[in-house]
Amino acid sequence: MKTLLVSTADFQGGAARAAYRLHQGLQEIGVDSQMLVQYKSTDDLTVTAPRTRLGESVARTRVAFDALPLKFYPQREDTIFSLQWLPERTLPKIAQLKPDIINLHWTGEAFLQIETIAKLKTPLVWTLHDMWAFTGGCHYNQDCDRYTDACGKCPQLGSSKDRDLSRWVWQRKAKAWRNLDLTIVALSSWLAKCVKSSSLFKELRVELIPNGIDTNLYRPINPQIARELLKLPQDKHLVLFGSLKATSNNRKGFHLLQPALQDLSKSGWQDRVELVVFGSSQPENPPEFGLKTHYLGTFSDDLSLALVYSAADVFVLPSVQDNLPNTIMEAIACGTPCVAFNIGGMPDMIEHQKNGYLVEPYRIEDLARGIAWVLENRERHQNLSRRARDKVEQEFTRELQASRYLSLFTEILEGGNR
Repeated sequence: MKTLLVSTADFQGGAARAAYRLHQGLQEIGVDSQMLVQYKSTDDLTVTAPRTRLGESVARTRVAFDALPLKFYPQREDTIFSLQWLPERTLPKIAQLKPDIINLHWTGEAFLQIETIAKLKTPLVWTLHDMWAFTGGCHYNQDCDRYTDACGKCPQLGSSKDRDLSRWVWQRKAKAWRNLDLTIVALSSWLAKCVKSSSLFKELRVELIPNGIDTNLYRPINPQIARELLKLPQDKHLVLFGSLKATSNNRKGFHLLQPALQDLSKSGWQDRVELVVFGSSQPENPPEFGLKTHYLGTFSDDLSLALVYSAADVFVLPSVQDNLPNTIMEAIACGTPCVAFNIGGMPDMIEHQKNGYLVEPYRIEDLARGIAWVLENRERHQNLSRRARDKVEQEFTRELQASRYLSLFTEILEGGNR
């Protein structure tokens, strides 16, 4: 069996990292896995991407052109919104690789035109890292349920018209994918429910297969050693927050973390707790948290990330909407208890008061309470850490993920898709 994973990148961003980890996992269990990407950052010879600087430059230029119609919506929100209307030359590249089955992942940034997907005659499995595949262009719907009908009047576009850009994108998908032989993989229970409520995909087969992680790379490291290497204090409780563009992506909840930590500081933790932020360098005008803050910048390798998680006493990700964030999985793999709102895919990974704390959605006082609860009892913290690592070893290993995909691919190729 020759599988082809199609992803915008191989290691840039959370979805790309997850896709590449699956690619590695499939290879480890003997599957002939290839990967086709628009941007390549590894030296893996089984990953195919534009080979010249000109090719890379053209790919980046396409992103700007693909977004041009959004200029007609000056009131739109500052969130990612993908149109995927530009023609591209992906089909010949796929034909050269001759896969038996294609596994689509995150294909934004003008990498794969909506209409191209309908031309892929090889059996298709689409792993959804967000909601884009069944919406009119948004990647997370926020409070909008129009994807259950036909989109239009898109709040993220600031539109009051039924026939807006989101309706155009939705209609293109509905027309192109009407008879598509497609199996959906959802990473979380929450996203699986969203798929089944969508107008585009509600009749399709949906499998729940969470991401996996290399538990040899992401494992508990002695916190004293981790702190020494990262130049972090040994005598403080460390609260960790981080993601790609950690301080500028409102969906990741940075704006909710600030008042929660201020509450924590006022409740007597000011001299005992310090904040660590990764995924962002210190802003020119850093926000006031009421706690001393360490900005570590961006890390791109697994070992450095494992050190960061291991150095912390608790990882906090107050996302307002999220699927199955890598950062939570990486943290619990390193034995670091997590605190997050009880939304999206968080309850798939965080067991309330067993390996972390699930906060009542968007309640700042409960967010502060959850952080304090994790930190205040040393024996409890040790139990949380132990259960966090056990959770990953039981449910989220890369080997388990790869074997689930192999079973699905084999079933589909033998004619059991429906």
